[in-house]
Amino acid sequence: MSEPTYVRPELTLLGEDHIRAYRETDGEVGYLWNGVPILLLTTTGRRTGQARTSALIFARDGDDYLVVASTGGAPKHPAWYLNLQADPAAEIQVKAEHIPVVARAASPEEKPRLWKIVTAAWPNYDVYQTRTERVIPLVVLSRS
Repeated sequence: MSEPTYVRPELTLLGEDHIRAYRETDGEVGYLWNGVPILLLTTTGRRTGQARTSALIFARDGDDYLVVASTGGAPKHPAWYLNLQADPAAEIQVKAEHIPVVARAASPEEKPRLWKIVTAAWPNYDVYQTRTERVIPLVVLSRS
């Protein structure tokens, strides 16, 4: 099996700038990023109790939204994932729609099928997994 190929994304819209532009335009700016759809995930900070928002690539599996806790293959899980572990109730914004969701990590049985869905949208996830020893979680967000 060949090594996955990394494709360098365009990084002009990131972090708080991405979130602000997305919110101000209901996703007219920021919904599509490097050719893939983005949602805004708002979690409750596990230490602060404050709302924390992240712009994340997503894919769909039926009515569910799929996000990947990759952080580009960093050695630690992203804060938003740790927040969801502490409190799985969250909200997503997809374009202008605000959707209450409940999060869960994909089970080992379902993850291979769902991983194919997310890597079809963003093949770099395969590369990210080679960069870290941790198993990168795939999170299923279901309407609550």
